[in-house]
Amino acid sequence: MRVHLTTLGCRLNEAELERWSRDFRARGHELARAPADADLVVVNTCAVTDEAVRKSRKLVRRARRANPAARVIVSGCYTSLDPQRAAAELGIDLLVPNPDKDRLVEIVSRQLDLPALPVVLGEPAEATLFARGRQRAFVKVQDGCRYRCTFCVVTLARGDERSRAIADVVAEVRALRAAGIQEVVLAGVHLGGYGSDLGTDLRALIAAVLADTDMPRVRVGSLEPWDLPPGFWDLFADPRLMPHLHLPLQSGADSVLRRMARRCRAADFRALAGEARAAVPDLNLTTDVIVGFPGETEAEWRATLDFTAEVGFGHVHVFGFSPRPGTKAAALPDPLDEPTRQRRRQELLALADRLKRIALEPLVGRRCPVLVEGDRGSVSVAGMRWEGYTPHFHRVAIVAPPEVDLANRIVDVRLEAAGPDGQHLIGSVVGEAGFMPLADTGPVRPE
Repeated sequence: MRVHLTTLGCRLNEAELERWSRDFRARGHELARAPADADLVVVNTCAVTDEAVRKSRKLVRRARRANPAARVIVSGCYTSLDPQRAAAELGIDLLVPNPDKDRLVEIVSRQLDLPALPVVLGEPAEATLFARGRQRAFVKVQDGCRYRCTFCVVTLARGDERSRAIADVVAEVRALRAAGIQEVVLAGVHLGGYGSDLGTDLRALIAAVLADTDMPRVRVGSLEPWDLPPGFWDLFADPRLMPHLHLPLQSGADSVLRRMARRCRAADFRALAGEARAAVPDLNLTTDVIVGFPGETEAEWRATLDFTAEVGFGHVHVFGFSPRPGTKAAALPDPLDEPTRQRRRQELLALADRLKRIALEPLVGRRCPVLVEGDRGSVSVAGMRWEGYTPHFHRVAIVAPPEVDLANRIVDVRLEAAGPDGQHLIGSVVGEAGFMPLADTGPVRPE
């Protein structure tokens, strides 16, 4: 059977899709690049916003139109919230709810009576990732969340916290490394809660991955700014743990954070950011901010802008508030009008753009190892065919001779300039050199 897999949304969805691709290959099936070429189409949906729901529905319907003969299998948060309605409206062949996602390939094989083929080795994990245009591997280590932020529908869709055993995670990372993968990202819904159901914690997991595998680069997925285990910062003494953390802020106003039922106030976040940067001088902090939460006053919004600038994030993911059915925030009074939401969104995007430029400035003129994660397809401006990421997760367009193949290699790069858009770096491959730490960029005030 030819299988096409597609997803949108979080890194956890990516991790699940990568696992399914390996499981399908292990059963003797092939990966198809497009729905039109597939016998089976698997869609992993998202429901974090109204837009994510719209895109999820569009993905399923597009797959059905592209190949009416293919059987369509759907999973993910959107379909798990209202499975009967989703199945009826989208005309899918099989719906696998979130609690059963880890057994999706087994369930699909049984329910759809897929051909019983001998188990084969299939393509290495590296090849299945490349087939989907990816080089970094996402490893799901945890699912579910015990907290109930008032805006979050994911906790409803994903359920209670469940952690994978450390030995299972280590075994998967070892297998990925044996297949040629250079970098893994440990992903979960509430990653800081890893191990709460197993009598262990996130520090123990990361320490085991670093000690018991030879994966060159290890990243940590999005972490809520609470529940970080004791000794967490000590792990960064191992240079294989990349100096980048994504800590969702959501708002810089304590009054809004209370309405969101967040467990972290602005002062707590400020202290955490200071502690992090003191322990890991090269650390790149990135974040999420929600724009237009119900009842958000102009003063609360200015507090968020000021705090975002003060912390000096290397990247800000801007979310417009989206009322999700079943969440407490959907019923809160005083929703903001669309012009106000759009104005504030543009203000935050402008600030995020300036912060990114400031974060890139001290990198220019330095050298650092870059994992080449993509082939831009053809030699483009100034020969920048390749691109990848610094350890701090800054994107780099790389100048190299057209005949040189850099795919999935960690190369030493001289960072020569910021790109014209100010959102990435331009560099060229050089000889071996040690990694040079970055200087503290300090805070910036919004204009």
